[in-house]
Parts: sequence; structure tokens; C-alpha cells
Amino acid sequence: MSKLYFTEEHYLFRESLRDFLQKEVVPHIEKWEETGQIERFIWKKFGDMGYFGLATPEAYGGLDLDLFYTVILLEEMQRINSGGFAAAIWAHAYLAMTHLNKEGNHKQKEKYLTPSVLGDKIGCLCITEPFGGSDVAGMRTTAVKKGDTYVINGSKTFITNGVYSDYLIIAAKTNPELGNKGISIFVIDRDAPGVSATKLDKLGWRASDTGEIAFDNVTIPSENLMGEENQGFPYIMQHFALERLIMGVNAHARAEYALEYAKQYMSERTAFGRTIDKFQALRHTFADCETQMEICKQFNYYVTKCLDNCDYVVKEATMSKLQSTKMADDVIYQCLQFLGGYGYMEEYPLARMARDSRLGPIGGGTSEILREIIAKMVIDNKDYKPAT
Repeated sequence: MSKLYFTEEHYLFRESLRDFLQKEVVPHIEKWEETGQIERFIWKKFGDMGYFGLATPEAYGGLDLDLFYTVILLEEMQRINSGGFAAAIWAHAYLAMTHLNKEGNHKQKEKYLTPSVLGDKIGCLCITEPFGGSDVAGMRTTAVKKGDTYVINGSKTFITNGVYSDYLIIAAKTNPELGNKGISIFVIDRDAPGVSATKLDKLGWRASDTGEIAFDNVTIPSENLMGEENQGFPYIMQHFALERLIMGVNAHARAEYALEYAKQYMSERTAFGRTIDKFQALRHTFADCETQMEICKQFNYYVTKCLDNCDYVVKEATMSKLQSTKMADDVIYQCLQFLGGYGYMEEYPLARMARDSRLGPIGGGTSEILREIIAKMVIDNKDYKPAT
């Protein structure tokens, strides 16, 4: 069925990318998992290969390719078994860079987007706050206009690339009394006076730096405003569709890799005189897991095709993340069980996969929030409209 979506060029790209990851990334994963910091050289190598520019216009150094190249990038990064490394890469390329591409003006794109494509600058997206969580409209960070500047005060948390990035895309309230209709988007340099970050210690995604960021009277030029003032909330909501689809694709890809690993293990592990893949209880459980994974994968491909055709897929992308992340948790939990005691050992990949996968139903909007969004659309007939 993959031939419905992937061309020969896609397959060649996948082979090249897989070779690149095995040669340039895999040898360093254990070090990055231990230190929680991805060394800068790999960002530049990604930039040199064009991987950060897959969805970026050619005018700013990108390749402007269809979204299935992005799907391949996401899927292959899951196969190297570091959710943190994968998150750092896609948070830069598809969170920070997406806002730059969609809301940034020409000057902002030249200053931040082109270097991001080249791997010379790393970005992060700052929306979630300590007291807000999934409640974007309840954010407290403010940006007060003073002459030709904005003064920003507040804090953000759970920010991927929040410590070691070079610039920050930040949401702040420019008109607090308007609630979610008073939010704006800004780009801020990391070294701006008043910006500080604290690294957080996480259960999984160990290779990525996740930070809590404080803004203490950070003064930036008014030209750092991205898009229109007070239009930040619609911008954020629109791009959530891509983020949720990305997390859905990540989920089916890590579940698929877990199943591949478990299948190989089961074909080699013997008990009671035969390999354990011959025991009906395990075979049928594996069949159930494979079925759940394949259903999610094919739905995610369909949603990708719709989004690539510029359809507004907020409902479908929300369903993708909700169902795929639950599926991945269930499948990886079961794959760990297939390995028995070895599944619980750190030298086997399932232990890390189980920890990394658990963030799926939390990050990018909790499953509880996603269910309410879907309920509003299918029960209350809520109709979300694109902002740009």
C-alpha cells in the first residue's frame, strides 16, 4: 500500500538517509543520551545534507519537497532509538522553522530561516507555561509595547531545544484583556539580556535538552513581531495540526521498529525446545500489535496526503496523535514483554523505547485535551478555520 504515497525518489531518499543516520548519528547516540546535549557538528551535517530544508521554500535555501519526504525523515529517526535526538531535530525543523516560514517576513527569514536550513542556527518554540500546560489561551507571559520596542516578561516550560538553541519563537500576550485574541508571536535571540534557561531532568527523551525559560524585562525591537499583532493564537492552532501529525507518524514508526526488533528476537529465543515465535499466545498477541500499528500508519499516510494537498486537517491530525501515541505505548509495552527479563535491561532497546514513548500522549497536547477538541468538532459541530 505504500506505493500509493511513495515514489522511487522517496525510496532512494530513504536509503540515503538511513545510511547517513547509521554512519553519522548512531555512533554518538549513547553519549548524547548520557549528557543530554547533542553536539553542534551534527546539526551542520544535517544542514549540509538538506534535511532541515525539506519543507522550506527554495528562496531560503530549502528543497520545497512534498510532505512524504518529511514522513521518511521522521520514520527513519525513530529507527535509531533515541526519541530525544529525533525530537530535537523535528522541533527545530517543524516547530520553530514552521512559524518562521509561515509568519516571518523576508528580513526575519533571511536572518533566521536560511541559517536554520543550513544548520548554522538552532531554534525552539516557546508556548507551554508552568501554570498553563495545554491551556494555551491561559498563558501569562506578556509583551508590552513601549515605543518601537516590546518588553517581555514571563516564563515557558517543557521547551525542546530550550537550553542550547540560538533563537526562540515565543508566544506572549500583547493585549491580555482579549484573552486568546490578544496573543502575538515574536522571535528572540538567545543572548538577549534577560533571557535565562534551566535544564529539566526527564524520564525519557534524554538526548534532547528540555528547558524552563524565564524572560525578565527582555526588550526586543518591534520588528521582531512575527505576522500580525494579536493573531498568535490562530497561528499556533493552525500549526498544531502539523505538530500532531508529526507525533502520530513518530508513534507508528517507533511501534513498527519495536515490532521488527521483537520479531527478530522471538525468532532466535528458544524455550521448551522451540523458538518462542511458535507459541500461539505470543503469535496472536504479535498479530494484534501489528494490526494496530498498520491501521495507524495507513491513516497517518492518508492525513499526510491531505495536508500536503493544503486541506485543513485539524480533526484528522488530532485523531492521528491521539490514537497513534496510545497504540505505540500499548505495542511497545507488549514488545518489552516479549523479551521477558531482557526487555527490562538497559542494554536492550525496549527499555529506552518504553520511556521515550510515554511522552507521546502528553507532549503536543495531552490525550485528554485532544479528545475534547475532537468532541467539539464531531458533537458540537465546532468549525476551526485556518489563520493563513
